[in-house]
Amino acid sequence: MKYATTVIIGAGQTGLAMSHQLSQRSIDHVLLERGEVANSWRKERWDSLTLLTPNWQARLPGYSYGGDNPDGYMDMPAVIDFLDGYARHVEAPVETNTTVENVRPSEDGYVVSTNRGKWRCRTLVIASGACNIANVPKLAADLPDGVESLTPMQYRNPDQLADGGVLVVGASATGMQLAKEIRQSGHDVILAAGEHVRAPRTYRGRDIKWWMDACGVLGMTYDEVDDIKRARRAPSLQLAGSPERSNLDMNALTQMGIDIVGRIAGMRDGKALFSGSLGNVCALADLKMNRLLDTIDEWITENGLTGEVGPAERFDDTKLPEKPRLELDLKASGVKTVLWATGFRPDYSWLEVPVLDRKGRMIHDGGVTDAPGLYVMGLPFLRRRKSTLIDGAGDDARDLAEHLGTFVGKRTMAA
Repeated sequence: MKYATTVIIGAGQTGLAMSHQLSQRSIDHVLLERGEVANSWRKERWDSLTLLTPNWQARLPGYSYGGDNPDGYMDMPAVIDFLDGYARHVEAPVETNTTVENVRPSEDGYVVSTNRGKWRCRTLVIASGACNIANVPKLAADLPDGVESLTPMQYRNPDQLADGGVLVVGASATGMQLAKEIRQSGHDVILAAGEHVRAPRTYRGRDIKWWMDACGVLGMTYDEVDDIKRARRAPSLQLAGSPERSNLDMNALTQMGIDIVGRIAGMRDGKALFSGSLGNVCALADLKMNRLLDTIDEWITENGLTGEVGPAERFDDTKLPEKPRLELDLKASGVKTVLWATGFRPDYSWLEVPVLDRKGRMIHDGGVTDAPGLYVMGLPFLRRRKSTLIDGAGDDARDLAEHLGTFVGKRTMAA
């Protein structure tokens, strides 16, 4: 049995940021990582993926992007190098290839059992991420024979796809990017679009993330939101990081020859059934985008920057067929693959502490759970809108490390 005051599960950006903050407070700790540093970035991403945030926004406590392309977007090798460099910079005490098998409460904290032995700790930080398991709807089991089912965690590039059409389900960043890539490779593509958040890549001469950062949108805290549960379920922005910084929206995909249909609602006799609410869903996405642009315009005016940036602009509404199709016979239409870009969820199958709701979701208040000394990081809108971004890890880690340090201090005094 080994001992540390704090065990951090996961050595991605959130775990490493927490490690730095604990070191600053002289709190001994260890990071347990099932693979290598940044394991999810190494093993569970498709080949062409780039960050949605510009390089200048790759900021962690005491460390930031130092290359010559601040307005570009890191690909996966660059992200891995960045996080490897940060781990070395903060001298993070990472135990690699260490898989957590279960976590149980003990009299004075927690016992963490791994494939390489057990750890006892007074405080525990779960930084294993929000994207461990791909969400696949139950109706996937009803796909007809001969139609392959894939998730973004299994997909690497178009070469692995069978010849024929592809139905991409989901219109957030992942679904949009994969639909575009697969269409460019020569496949016929149909995109089933549910709720989504539309945004331009650039606005008034600057990246949309620059404006969201400057206006305070990304830094908005969880206690400033009217409905935090809904905010935490919000889809990711329809963005892609590319050298040309082009917009990625339904109009762009339609121009490429991608057929847009509504949210997939069922499977019957080999036919995919689609919701008839596509028009309303797209109109709401257009409305929300314009509200964001209004916020940016107001901030520009209030800060006297009108003459220093480009003019205000608005983008064409989403254009859809007058009567989008409501069903699709997969085999008859030549669809050979369905790619489920329907989101992800954390994996807490190893956690034997009563901090999950009936759906297996973590119950927490800004990362602080009801279990004494147990914290979670890296979940959507954990403490700020940017909590799942590399740029959000540092602020969340600082707040939670302060809480953790106070907890440890009180326990020490009580002892």
